[in-house]
Amino acid sequence: MLPLLDLTHQLALRGLTITILVTPKSLPFLSPLLSTHPSSITPLVFPFPSHPLIPQGVEHVKDLGNSGNLPIMAALGKLHDPLLNWFNSQTNPPVAIISDFFLGWTERLATQLQIPRLTFFASGAFVVSLCDYMWSNIEKLKSLSEIKLSHLPGSPVFKPENFPSLFKHYKQSDPDCEFVKDGILANTKSWGCVLNSFDALETEYIQWLKTYLGHNRVYSVGPVSLIGNRGDSDPSSGSDRVMTWLDQCPDGSVVYVCFGSQKLLRKEQVEALADGLEKSGTRFIWVVKPGTTNGFGDVPDGFEERVAGQGLVIRGWAPQLLILNHKAVGGFLSHCGWNSVLEGIVGGVMILAWPMEADQFVNAKLLVDEIGVAVRVCEGADSVPNSDELGRAVAEAMTEGGGMKTKAKDLKQKALAAVSHGESSMKDLDRVVEELGQLGG
Repeated sequence: MLPLLDLTHQLALRGLTITILVTPKSLPFLSPLLSTHPSSITPLVFPFPSHPLIPQGVEHVKDLGNSGNLPIMAALGKLHDPLLNWFNSQTNPPVAIISDFFLGWTERLATQLQIPRLTFFASGAFVVSLCDYMWSNIEKLKSLSEIKLSHLPGSPVFKPENFPSLFKHYKQSDPDCEFVKDGILANTKSWGCVLNSFDALETEYIQWLKTYLGHNRVYSVGPVSLIGNRGDSDPSSGSDRVMTWLDQCPDGSVVYVCFGSQKLLRKEQVEALADGLEKSGTRFIWVVKPGTTNGFGDVPDGFEERVAGQGLVIRGWAPQLLILNHKAVGGFLSHCGWNSVLEGIVGGVMILAWPMEADQFVNAKLLVDEIGVAVRVCEGADSVPNSDELGRAVAEAMTEGGGMKTKAKDLKQKALAAVSHGESSMKDLDRVVEELGQLGG
């Protein structure tokens, strides 16, 4: 959601008039945008549709965990008819739809309305290239023990368990799964594709996508976190405390540990991670998502006292962009969700990868095997790392990962360059607006 709003900010800056469809609990995320662009952005609030697997009042995947993606995607599909009726009731309706890749059903809506739809992929070109092939060959691929994608650059090899979660959980008999499959396959049939990536990061895959789709309306406009208007600093978050702590650490000496907004670690995983960080002897900041019930763990008793000089534990929200961009931070132990990956790249830090679910194994493969700015330290949502091995891996990466750190700093410069005036991501943004502007004529 946040990358899509970052993109919206740039489109509004370039003179487009925008209506944002949201459900009630997402409306607060629009506040920074609405205050910056009061005359050009209007919210359109529809009730969140009900679904038997979604508790009353829940509208976000972060409240359900990764397994919530499927029912939430299916529920949002019920907005098709109300949205069609809304379009037909307007005297001056929108001339195009930009919707994210979870909302593939909007392709059918756009066809009915005879307007173009652009798919916004909050992920990179590598994942998009992979997904279309996987969902087109789902029955064949599910029976294989190893899959070589020889049609893609570099012929990457995957095990089925490392494919995105939606794909692994697909059941042909489940109407929600069929609906999601149809939506994902509709995404690449859209009039255009906008990627939260940048040319220097995925040159080969972006070019491959253009060839595969048969047109050049593939726009790489990222990293959008650099050009957004999030206003997401939380004054009550204690970021001053974190920055003061980091200011006292040597350059590149701290590893930042965070697994995103959806993932709760089980008690035994938390204990192994705590033990590994302590044994590594490396300075660290660890963001712990609160959740001390149902087998999910907080840090072990006495841990914070023992590591008082070595590490800092943050519960709940953390100023991630500020932390990753601080000169004291040299590594990021991450689940490799794409937003986190890009924020790590923008911070110029190497990534210690612990992919767990969704597209994270695919992202980790890109970072470790293709780009060389990451090292795998663990794998799998249910894995409990060996704390000795984890401690050793963290210590080695932070002390001996010189080549990786150099590559990470180089990639940061390329990311910053991409969103500079007249460079690749800005050119593609201008191209999107120019082509959308012609539709309004």
